[in-house]
Amino acid sequence: MRDTITAEMLQHRIGEIIGVSEWIEVTQTRIDDFAQATGDFQFIHIDPVAAAQTPFGGTIAHGFLTLSLIPLLTERSTVPHVTGIRMGVNYGGNKTRFLAPVRAGKRIRAHFTLLALDEKRPGQWQQTVEITVEIEHEDKPALIAEWITQFFV
Repeated sequence: MRDTITAEMLQHRIGEIIGVSEWIEVTQTRIDDFAQATGDFQFIHIDPVAAAQTPFGGTIAHGFLTLSLIPLLTERSTVPHVTGIRMGVNYGGNKTRFLAPVRAGKRIRAHFTLLALDEKRPGQWQQTVEITVEIEHEDKPALIAEWITQFFV
């Protein structure tokens, strides 16, 4: 169960890791479904035989698939819930870097560091979080993203 705190309490945690997700497996089925949804059928994602001949040694997840798993990773994390949120929206990103491929069958998890939290107008908050998605048993993370969301209380 995740902790519940106020936005004002969360402001005091700027600069801290505010949560870590559980591990999620990136299966070939998930990769294939993402290819279907986006129309990105590059062989390194969907053709295990051809992908085995590349430096990756097999199929890899789309970078945007890994990025799109952030809401699921957030939901399955220890990031605290803010009391009274009526709605939350993605606002954008300051930067995203894909640092290492996620091979099919690998597990990933995310670490969330709160960089900023500002009340833009009464009841409308904007937070910036650095999200590092690590790959189990690998030295380099899959990605690091500085992501901005807004929520309304």
